Amino acid sequence: MRVTRIETFLVPPRWLFCRVETDDGVVGWGEPVVEGRAEVVRAAVDVLADHLVGTDPLRIQDHWQVLSKGGFYRGGPVLSSAVAGLDQALWDIAGKVYGAPVHALLGGPVRDTVRVYAWIGGDEPGELREQAAEQVAAGFTAVKMNAAGRTSPVTTPAETAGVVERVAAVREVLGPHRDVAVDFHGRFTPASARRVLAELGPLHPLFAEEPLLPDQGHLLPALVAASPVPIATGERLYGRGEFLPALTAGIAVAQPDLSHAGGISEVHRIASLAETFGAQLAPHCPLGPIALAASLQVGFATPNFLIQEQSRGIHYNKDADLLSYVVDTEPFRFEDGLARRGTLPGLGVTVDEDAVRAADRKGHAWRNPVWRHPDGSFAEW
Repeated sequence: MRVTRIETFLVPPRWLFCRVETDDGVVGWGEPVVEGRAEVVRAAVDVLADHLVGTDPLRIQDHWQVLSKGGFYRGGPVLSSAVAGLDQALWDIAGKVYGAPVHALLGGPVRDTVRVYAWIGGDEPGELREQAAEQVAAGFTAVKMNAAGRTSPVTTPAETAGVVERVAAVREVLGPHRDVAVDFHGRFTPASARRVLAELGPLHPLFAEEPLLPDQGHLLPALVAASPVPIATGERLYGRGEFLPALTAGIAVAQPDLSHAGGISEVHRIASLAETFGAQLAPHCPLGPIALAASLQVGFATPNFLIQEQSRGIHYNKDADLLSYVVDTEPFRFEDGLARRGTLPGLGVTVDEDAVRAADRKGHAWRNPVWRHPDGSFAEW
């Protein structure tokens, strides 16, 4: 069996899919994308396709080595995301060839269900009580919300109180037996993050996500030591080497993205590394159905798995949603906030190829907002 063709599809709302075809007619799907830079990743996939076309798709680990390390310059979000989508597609092909879901190829399941959470509140959080109540009614046992929108370099008393009030409102709706995770989104300076985390402790968030920017990792040890809230990070880290300092700093939750951090192959290794530090895995995934399917496969096979992000109803999804490009929605039917382990081969998702090709003809040019402080200076989004 040989790879004969690799195609990419730029599909709304902000995703990029890839399709890897073999001469035996087996097709694998992946989701290589950097949100806001999808066109750049598309070009990277085209470059990497030069290696894959004509080769045996079942040599997944060898391909990962060559795609990731075969060039003198390595790493970064664009290359790692291109590798990630191709890696997902190769695992999808392998599962279809062997007639087994990917989690079986990773050593077999360690659980029958994966807990998932829903997003509430948007980029500048509002209407949180109503949205939290809707997710409780839908059966979810956990939600995630942004701590704040644009934030002053050093939070004012009103800004700090606003974060606490919003989280308290959600906690009141959820009660003591459900969870709220709080995403700082790298919007807070280190001083502000320390101030806010100290106030959030009594509300028992499941975790505080990305309280520091990824290039401030040297400050993580002190922040972890001072924080009463478990610290999570990793959506902008792309390999084991980048996760090692964060894990050494004592983060509680590692959050690699299956579409950014080298795909199934690398995230499975990151999970094992995290386990040696007593950290849990909670993959980042505000993306499409292929990325989520890959994340769930890893979750079913990972002992130190905590919870899974998913994008149904997320505020980024305008022209399409999680189920827009799949034929069978059953793998994404969540009951009581749980995704149940399936037995379909590969990633376990059936892509609606006609819908994908039609969407690609429309395409998208999604860009994240650029925020500014009142004085006109740049603000982290």
